[in-house]
Amino acid sequence: MSLTQLSSFIKLKEHFEQMKNIHMKTMFEEDENRAKRYFLSVADLRLDYSKNRINDETLKLLFELANERNLKEKIKAMFRGDKINTTENRSVLHTALRNRGEQKIEVEGVDVMQNVRSVLEKMEKFCDQISIGSWLGYNNHFITDIVNIGIGGSDLGALMVCKALKEYGNPRLNMHFVSNVDSTQLQGVLSKIHPQTTLFIIASKTFSTQETLTNAFAARKWFLDSAVNECFIAKHFVAVSTNKKAALEFGIAEDNIFEFWNWVGGRYSLWCAVGLAIMLYLGKDNFYTLLEGAYIMDRHFYESEFEQNMPVILGLLGIWYINFFKADTHLIMPYDEHLRHFPKFIQQLDMESNGKQITKDGTFVDYDTGPIVLGDMGINAQHAFFQLLHQGTRLAPIDLIAVLSKKGTLPKHHEILLSNVFAQARAFMVGKTYEEVCEELTHKNMPQTEIEKLALHKVFKGNRVSNTLLLDELNPKSIGSLIALYEHKIFVQGAIWDINSFDQWGVELGKELAKSILAELLGQDTQMKYDSSTKNLIELYKQKNQS
Repeated sequence: MSLTQLSSFIKLKEHFEQMKNIHMKTMFEEDENRAKRYFLSVADLRLDYSKNRINDETLKLLFELANERNLKEKIKAMFRGDKINTTENRSVLHTALRNRGEQKIEVEGVDVMQNVRSVLEKMEKFCDQISIGSWLGYNNHFITDIVNIGIGGSDLGALMVCKALKEYGNPRLNMHFVSNVDSTQLQGVLSKIHPQTTLFIIASKTFSTQETLTNAFAARKWFLDSAVNECFIAKHFVAVSTNKKAALEFGIAEDNIFEFWNWVGGRYSLWCAVGLAIMLYLGKDNFYTLLEGAYIMDRHFYESEFEQNMPVILGLLGIWYINFFKADTHLIMPYDEHLRHFPKFIQQLDMESNGKQITKDGTFVDYDTGPIVLGDMGINAQHAFFQLLHQGTRLAPIDLIAVLSKKGTLPKHHEILLSNVFAQARAFMVGKTYEEVCEELTHKNMPQTEIEKLALHKVFKGNRVSNTLLLDELNPKSIGSLIALYEHKIFVQGAIWDINSFDQWGVELGKELAKSILAELLGQDTQMKYDSSTKNLIELYKQKNQS
């Protein structure tokens, strides 16, 4: 049955008509316990979701919708390894990668935990060698620079975590991440490092991704220009891949290939060998604490009733706004410099997972699915695009993310930072009425004629929704929990929409077309027929770059 035909969905449509014009300010005035009732704590995370356009009836109906969509059973199916990635006939077991319990998790009768632990042990030994300096470069120098070459899920997760937890990083190691095939990025990194002290991680699930291999072979050539002997590649290149044959052909030693499995989606893979850069930089203990934080959120998601389930509540709130308020955008706003890359990470996680228009049974949806996810550092965004969020015509739900504990020694900085977080959440909610503006301007002794000209421009309607998500501290455990929270939130929404959140066929067409166009740009006649625009663009390139 289509989502829009479910009885709970129909009830929610009727309820929306009752709720759409109610102001949150009124709900706060009428319910002094609202903030306490719409508040959750899990591990080191605190969620205030009271500034949403909801009441108890809204939540009741949303939980009914989750039950009517068999959400509990879908959660169990993912955790036990059912092949819920239906278009690729695969299990989805990123939760197994951070499983800190003793339970078996089987795929086709095989306990995958044995392989997971085996790869983690191999990563440990390798990282210990780099850390203590027993792994030396081809001329017996210590490794000082790590270059992770990947793209998408093989880049963003490791990059984000290493930047977020920089204070926990090994001071001897300089981390570099290369994803862009624009040569500027790789050349910029190569100009800062030395072949004899650099380790390259080639992270590619298939070891065939064009962008990654282009950068990898360029790095290989740069290395051999100095090292000369190809046998030295074994000391300076490792691979994270499911394609051992291709990695061996590249010249990487078999012992230096770290495997993962087709039941690990790229954007969900930082918990396994794709996180090798994380373990190298943070050390094995901090890496395992990261896994522990995610595992705590996994158990909470699996075991908690919906009414107290943080990922479920966040996911259902998103459904409320996307499918009833027609909000097509969701904002991720961290107020911590270390979380600068977090919005981009969640952007991929959400939009690649739920940017779908076909249900699992192959029918087109008649409702909206995944939101456009945007975000930036909140304190900077206040002076950039918050104007639209406050006074524009579109509703865009916002997650405001901050860290409670003070850091640094500069006086008042953290208090000013948090005052902005709390003030923005309140401003989005309460707004400012015409009467309040007029009174404010009158107190400033502005003439009445000027007040009448200006007042409407200073009115904020308010009633703009936000979640305030606070971390007790920014550490490996809290980051692990935070990432897992968003993973499961996205799963919840995909389950409600009945789409496959774990494939990404939408990226394939552009890749296929790029191959033939590349041949044209390289001067090879492919006899392909292009539209007039594409043909003209190719000709412009050729004219500019004729030798």
